[in-house]
Order: sequence, then C-alpha cells, then structure tokens
Amino acid sequence: MPPLALMDENNKYKDKVVTQDSIFIPFLGMMLLTFIVWIYMFIQRLVHMTASNIDPQEAISPDKFNAMVPDKVAAPGHNFRNLVELPLLFYGLCIYLYLTSQVDSGYLYAAYIFLGFRVLHSLIQCSFNNVNLRFSAYIVASIALWYILIRSIINALSLMG
Repeated sequence: MPPLALMDENNKYKDKVVTQDSIFIPFLGMMLLTFIVWIYMFIQRLVHMTASNIDPQEAISPDKFNAMVPDKVAAPGHNFRNLVELPLLFYGLCIYLYLTSQVDSGYLYAAYIFLGFRVLHSLIQCSFNNVNLRFSAYIVASIALWYILIRSIINALSLMG
C-alpha cells in the first residue's frame, strides 16, 4: 500500500470501496470523448467542404485547411489535437496506478475531475469557444492531472527509500 494512500487495509476510504479497475472508467471516458470529438470533427469538415465545393486536395495540410474554413469548422480539429496532448499522461498514469495497485479514492476523484473538465473544455471549444471559460476548464483539469502525477512520483520515491 503506498504511504500516501488514503485507505485502510481493506481498500476502503470514507466507507466506500475502491477497486483497482475503477480507474478505467475515467480512462475509457477520455477515450470515448476523443471518439465523439473525432466524429464531430469529421462531420463538420465533410459538411463544410461539400457545401463550399472545396477540393480535398486544396486542404492538403492542417494549415491550408484551417485557412480555408471558418473557426467553427476548424475548432473541433484543434480540440481533437488537444485530446492527444495532456491526456497521454493521464492514460499512462492510469495504467501505472492500476499495475502498481495504487488506485485509491484520491486518485479516482482526481481522474474524474480531469475527465469532467476535459469534457467541459471540449464542449466549449467545439461550440461557442469562449477562450476564458475554455482556459478555466483546462486549468482545473490540468491541476487534477498534476496532482495525480506528483502524488505518484512521491509515492514511487517513498517506496524506493
């Protein structure tokens, strides 16, 4: 049991049982969010390119494509790219926590916070795209992720020494 875990020997925290595989619910939630954004991006692009008679060869690179389309059409693509940046750390940490049997309520709550605020970030960016609101959602999600990372590092170092 990691020294900073907030559970007793029965894997309980605040009268709730936390199973190691429960970390995969927010893990799969992030994957589902990525899939949904991909579908939305694909539909937005296809509809706009068809309606505007854009030859796909003219949109040969992301930069050329983004120069040809309104922000509303480009935003889902930007969001999709965001979903393969910090979430990569999240996926790795979830797998690490599971493999080392360190999943507890603290990590699980942080994982759900990360997922929830990434969903909010995506909803904002793919719709009305208010930068201040989007940034706020990004910061909260990032803080949850950094909590998971820093706590994991501290636990790993304490187990070594």
